[in-house]
Amino acid sequence: MDLTHSSKQAHSPDNARRLADMDKQYVWHPFTPMRQWIDDEPLIVEAGEGFELIDPDGRRYIDGFSSLWCNLHGHRVGAIDAAIRTQLDKVAHSTLLGFASPPSIELAERLVRISPAGLEKVFYSDSGATAVEIALKMAYQFYRNSGQPERRRFIALRQSYHGDTIGSVSLGGIETFHEIFKPLLFETTFVDTPNAYHNPAGDQAAAAVLRQIDQTLAEFPGEYCAVILEPLVQGAAGMLTHQPGFLASVRELTQKHDVLLIADEVATGFCRTGRLFACEHEEVSPDLMCLGKGLTGGYLPVAATLATQEIFDAFCGELIEGKTFYHGHTYTGNALGCAAAVASVDLIFESGLLEALPAKVELVRTRLGELAEHPHVGDIRQCGMMAGVELVADRDAGQPFDPALRTGAALCRAARERGVIIRPLGDVAVLMPAPAMDTETLDKLLTEVTATINEYFSK
Repeated sequence: MDLTHSSKQAHSPDNARRLADMDKQYVWHPFTPMRQWIDDEPLIVEAGEGFELIDPDGRRYIDGFSSLWCNLHGHRVGAIDAAIRTQLDKVAHSTLLGFASPPSIELAERLVRISPAGLEKVFYSDSGATAVEIALKMAYQFYRNSGQPERRRFIALRQSYHGDTIGSVSLGGIETFHEIFKPLLFETTFVDTPNAYHNPAGDQAAAAVLRQIDQTLAEFPGEYCAVILEPLVQGAAGMLTHQPGFLASVRELTQKHDVLLIADEVATGFCRTGRLFACEHEEVSPDLMCLGKGLTGGYLPVAATLATQEIFDAFCGELIEGKTFYHGHTYTGNALGCAAAVASVDLIFESGLLEALPAKVELVRTRLGELAEHPHVGDIRQCGMMAGVELVADRDAGQPFDPALRTGAALCRAARERGVIIRPLGDVAVLMPAPAMDTETLDKLLTEVTATINEYFSK
């Protein structure tokens, strides 16, 4: 069977139709209502350039959600492309189970150097969910290896999202995603979410959550392994932001009660919040930190769990002691992925990306602020380059849309007609532009999103 085709064929309407039909016949898409997908016309992304995605007909769209929050520098970035090609001339993959490889070594050194103080060891995996799965297993076994096997419980926030493996789902607090799997999960103690954005009672809400954590840990001393949270902002919950100081206060409580703090920086890491890592905003050093998404600049699936020396040391001993961490993935520390990640990390500092962020963050704040009084905008949430516009039936009455209407999804489809790709989380339209996006493209993205909202609700 000949699978080759010319570029002319690739951009023909017949080829686009063929691909759409084949997709509907063979592909099962993640987080997608498939009955509705099959009845709709899919957008097929055939290529990318800069901060745009290109469909089989050659139409371009601004990538307004960083290809699911992972693209960092844009598409077809010369430095990252070259790093992958160079590594491809050496070896594409070799296992880290009993062996080592230069790209994984070089990346680990960089991650330790740029991460919050105290994180000294890097354990690789292939997705944010597996990075969290590793962190919770490390936390549990750390105490078991340290002679405290009764510590087996975790605290997490309601409306939290940490991935879709069984362990990470057990720590997740979004019932829409996780309710059906409850019989398979281990018990987690959930505390309230300190949603602070545009919340006059934000200080009181955060204080109440901190009391919940403090009281829970005090009531069951020696039973908890860790508290896990997404620092500063809960992305999948609809960009729910936390009150300033909340993260630092949780860190203080975990130290007070001698439990670990797991920072899930899969979505917030690598410049998304205006800093390299969200923990930096409050000078917090967690015991375990989970990275993914932007780690490779959005090129290849590599994730990492960073741990302190104290945690690592608890896994070192004589073989007969049984302290080894028996966890691994076939593609752990994949050479091509680690080479891409090394190039991406280096590019952050060589390109001046961090220094350019404040002006971009302010541009997002200013332009989305134009929607603040819109009758169908209930809230505008922002943390750095992470933003969400909550759509409501009646702003003054605080009345949401009927979820069955799927208003958020319909609005995002309307934005696509304007050459912009954004993604809904329920009835929250999420914008997550690549941190390196140039100001002109960013302004155009914001202009089209604002125009889409105004036009959609004027009908």
